[in-house]
Amino acid sequence: MNNRLTTPPETVAPTRPIAPWLGGKRNLAKRICALIDGDAEHRTYAEPFVGMGGIFLRRTSRPRAEVINDFGRDVANLFRILQRHYPQFLQVLRFQLTTRTEFNRLVDTNPETLTDLERAARFLYLQRTAFGGKVSGRNFGVAPDRSARFNLTTLEPMLEDLHERLSGVVIECLDFAEFIRRYDTPTTLFYLDPPYWGCESDYGKLLFSRARFEDLATQLAGLKGRFILSLNDVPGVRETFKAFRFEAVKTTYTIGAKGAQPDRAEVLIMNWAPPAALR
Repeated sequence: MNNRLTTPPETVAPTRPIAPWLGGKRNLAKRICALIDGDAEHRTYAEPFVGMGGIFLRRTSRPRAEVINDFGRDVANLFRILQRHYPQFLQVLRFQLTTRTEFNRLVDTNPETLTDLERAARFLYLQRTAFGGKVSGRNFGVAPDRSARFNLTTLEPMLEDLHERLSGVVIECLDFAEFIRRYDTPTTLFYLDPPYWGCESDYGKLLFSRARFEDLATQLAGLKGRFILSLNDVPGVRETFKAFRFEAVKTTYTIGAKGAQPDRAEVLIMNWAPPAALR
């Protein structure tokens, strides 16, 4: 018998994402993580669109292999730096202040001119201080009733937790199609959180397009492993992924000072039926 396939998953403590992320799935995390943690069949967990890790980090069960990916270089670079160069990263962050001037300076800085450490620090600073966790078209986020958004005193324990959680995790920076091809096995469980239908350019104009949903549906139809895909519940999504199992869910969004917004419909799309206890 292959011991690699019989190694039981390890129980891990959930970890908080270190920065806001547009579409971070905080309100749906409990439902999605219950499906992932309750699937005893997978030996590899893989995320093609990890973002700030809103689902990856909230899971409580770690299989033998974990692979995270984001085609956005800033995301992959930040996780890699936290995993491999954590002490040096803290030194770069040590004297950073929350000011509008510094925010604007970093927005105007071309990340391609920076070292990997500087690039990771810039990205984390902007994600922590931008309004609403936006990636594209950032604005300085400030409120009269809250402390500075970038405060290393409160951030450092979160960074330490994430550094420890990333031990043994494979970090990729690939197009989602190539990532799925590389890691698809009969015992792989993919969780996919692409941009919402109609919001394809929210994370960068060159990272995803409407046509890629068709590509994704075609690739998922031939998958060897299992997948859970979360998207907004709109006719285009229903039509494109109609070959798969749908579960409708509701969530409420809170955006800055606007407070809670009306419930919005989303769907979880799967190529497998969860056990009755998880439905």
